[in-house]
Amino acid sequence: MSKVIYEGWMVRYGRRKIGRSFIHMRYFVLETRVLAYYKRKPQGNMVPIKTLFIDGNCRVEDRGLKIHNGHMVYVLCVYNKKDKYHRIMMAAFNIQEALIWKEKIESVIDQHDLNTANGNMVHTSFMAKAGINPDRNASSSDRESLASAEEEEENNRSLMRRTTIGNGPPESVLDWTREGDSVLSNQSTSDQVFSRKHWRLVRCQNGLRIFEELSEADYLPRSCSRAMKAVGVVEATCEAIFELVMCMDGTRFEWDCSFQYGSLVEEVDGHTAILYHRLQLGWFSMFVWPRDLCYVRYWRRNDDGSYVVLFRSREHPNCGPQPGFVRAHIESGGFKFSPLKSRNGRTRTQVQHLMQIDLKGWGVGYFPSFQQHCLLQMLNSVAGLREWFSQTDETHTVPSIPVMMSIASDSVSSKKGRRSEDNSTQSVPLDQLHSAGGNSVLLDEESDEDEDYQSPEPEDELESVKAENAMKQADEDPLDQLDLSCFSGNLRRDDRENSRDCWRIPDGNNFKVRSKTFCYNKTKIPAGKPLMELVAVDWFKDVKRIDHVARRRGCAVQVASEKGLFTFVINVQVPASNHYSMVFYFVSKPLVPGSLLQHFVDGDDEFRNSRFKLIPSVPKGSWIVRQSVGSTPCLLGKAVDCSYIRGPKYLEIDIDIGSSTVANGVLGLVFGVITTLVVDMAFLIQANTYEELPERLIGAVRVSHLELSSATVPLLE
Repeated sequence: MSKVIYEGWMVRYGRRKIGRSFIHMRYFVLETRVLAYYKRKPQGNMVPIKTLFIDGNCRVEDRGLKIHNGHMVYVLCVYNKKDKYHRIMMAAFNIQEALIWKEKIESVIDQHDLNTANGNMVHTSFMAKAGINPDRNASSSDRESLASAEEEEENNRSLMRRTTIGNGPPESVLDWTREGDSVLSNQSTSDQVFSRKHWRLVRCQNGLRIFEELSEADYLPRSCSRAMKAVGVVEATCEAIFELVMCMDGTRFEWDCSFQYGSLVEEVDGHTAILYHRLQLGWFSMFVWPRDLCYVRYWRRNDDGSYVVLFRSREHPNCGPQPGFVRAHIESGGFKFSPLKSRNGRTRTQVQHLMQIDLKGWGVGYFPSFQQHCLLQMLNSVAGLREWFSQTDETHTVPSIPVMMSIASDSVSSKKGRRSEDNSTQSVPLDQLHSAGGNSVLLDEESDEDEDYQSPEPEDELESVKAENAMKQADEDPLDQLDLSCFSGNLRRDDRENSRDCWRIPDGNNFKVRSKTFCYNKTKIPAGKPLMELVAVDWFKDVKRIDHVARRRGCAVQVASEKGLFTFVINVQVPASNHYSMVFYFVSKPLVPGSLLQHFVDGDDEFRNSRFKLIPSVPKGSWIVRQSVGSTPCLLGKAVDCSYIRGPKYLEIDIDIGSSTVANGVLGLVFGVITTLVVDMAFLIQANTYEELPERLIGAVRVSHLELSSATVPLLE
C-alpha cells in the first residue's frame, strides 16, 4: 500500500456541460504515486471517485480565483502533460490550503523526476563499463528514442514550475510594483511618461508613512492627483491580509472607511475581474455628489511570497453610469503585501496601498482639499487593516468567501437592458473569454463517476433520506409523548409574554449555530429544535456555594432516571451576599452511541472545557446591559471554572461565575437590574470537524424578570 503524503477535505471545482460551474466537498488523498478523491473519508477498501497517476510528466497548474455563487475558491488543475484531458480540478476556500496542496503534489512529482534521473545515470554507467557505445551499436529506432528522451529531458528542464501564481497583468493595468519601470498615462489630452521610481515622504499619520510620487512629468489634469501611497506594518500573514482585501462583503466595513458597496461585474479569469465599487467619502455630502468606480482588479503571488493587487478603471457595457453618482477614474492603484521577518514571535507583513485617482466633477476644481481629503481617507484603509488584525481573536479566521453580487444598473430602463443585467448576474462562461482548447479542458474534465448532472446520485439520495429520517425521528421522537407534569422545580414555567419571575423555552431559531459547511465558508444557520427537553428549573440560595445539586432527593434527575431517561444538569453558580444557583434540567432518551453529545458526556474534562459553549442574549433590558452581555458564543470551560460530575444517568456541570473577574464584573452589573431583564441562554457542544457538523443545541431557556426573593434554600443529601 502506498504511503499517504497528504490528505484532507477540499473542493472539487468544474463546469457542467450547460456552462454552469459547480463545487462539491470531496476528501482528497495524495499518495506516493496517486492523487484520488472520495465522497467521504476513506475507510477500508473504499473505491475512489477518481484517481490520477502521479509521475514526472504531471504538472500542477494554477487556475487562480474562481467565483461560484458569490463564493471565492482558489483552483488548482493537476494533469499529465501527455494526456491533458485526464486531470483533476481541486480548489480551496483559502489560498494557504491551496499552496500547501500545490507544494505537496509538486514534491511528489519532483521525487519521481529524481528517481527517473538516477535510473538513467545507472543505465548509462553500466553501458560504459561494458564497453558499449550506444551511438554506434544502437539501431536507428533506438537512436531516435534516445534523442526523443534527451529532448523530453530538455523540455522538462525548460518547464520549471514557477512559484509565481498568475500571469502578467492586462495591458491596460499599470504595474506600479515593478521598480525602475516606466508606465504610460492614457490621458486623452496627451501621453505622458510617469516614473514610479522616486517617492517623497509627505506626512506620517495613524502609524502610516504617506508618500507622494516625484514624477518626471510636471503636467497632470487638474482633477487628477499625483500618485500617493501609504506604507504600514500589519501583524498577520500575507495570505490572511490578501483574503481580507479581496472580500467585498460586510467585513470590509470593519477596516475600510471609504467603502460603501461593492459587487462583481464580470469574472474574466482566475486572476482578473471587473468590479463595481461605491465610495463613502463623507465630504460635504449635501453639496458634493457621491463617487463610484468601475475597474479591473488583477492579482498575483510573487516568488518571494508577496502578493500584488492592481486596479485600473475601465468601461463595461453592464456597468454604465449610475443615477446620483459621479463616475471617478482610477489611473493606477492597488496593494502590495510583502512578508517581513517575525519579531518577538509575531508574524509581520508590510502593506503598501497606492492610489492615483481622478474624482471628476465640478467640486474637484473648486475645492482642492476635496481631492486630498478623499485620497487620504482611502489610503487610511492600511491603518484599518492593522487595527482589524490586532483586535481580532486568533481563533477567528478571515472570511474567505465574500458575498459578491452582480450589479443591477438603474440607468438602463429598456427591456433589452434589463435582460442584459439579468445575464450579468452569472459569471461569464470562459469560452467567451479564452480559446476553444482552454475551454474544452475545463468543460471536458467532468468524470462519469462524479456529478455531471444536477440530480443527486442514488447513494447520496439514500444518505440524504436517511439523514432526513434521522432528523425527523430526533425531532418527533424525543419527549413529545412524555408527560412533563411529573417534573417540577421551584421556579415556575409560564409561556405568556409579559410574565414575571418565571421561565419558558425560546424558539431555537433565535440562535445561530455552525452549519455543515462551517469549516470551509464560516456560515451559520438557525439552530432549530434542541436535542434535549428542558423540564424543570430550580432557583436556589445558600450561605455557601451549592455544588452537585443532582444528589437532592426528589429532583428532576431522579425522576428522569426512574423513567429510563438521561439528564443534562447545568448549575450556574452566582456569587453575591448569598450564593445563588440557577439549575436547568434537560432530559432526553438514552444517548446515541458515537454522537458528539455522547463523546462529551463520557469524555475527559479537557475535552469538555474545549467544547462546552453558551450563546447568551438579552432580548429585553437596558442598553448598557445588552452591550455588556452581548450575543457572542462563549466557551464556558475556558472562560470560567467548570466542574463535571458524571452520574449513572446524568451529567452535571457546575459553572462558577465568580471564578472570572470579567464575568464577575458583568454579573455585578446585571444583578443590580435583574428584575428588569429578560435573558436567553442556549447551551451546546461546539463542533470542530466536518463529521461533527452541523451544531445542535442541547437546550435553551428564557428567564424573565427574576426575583431574588423567590430563591429557596435546598435540602441536599
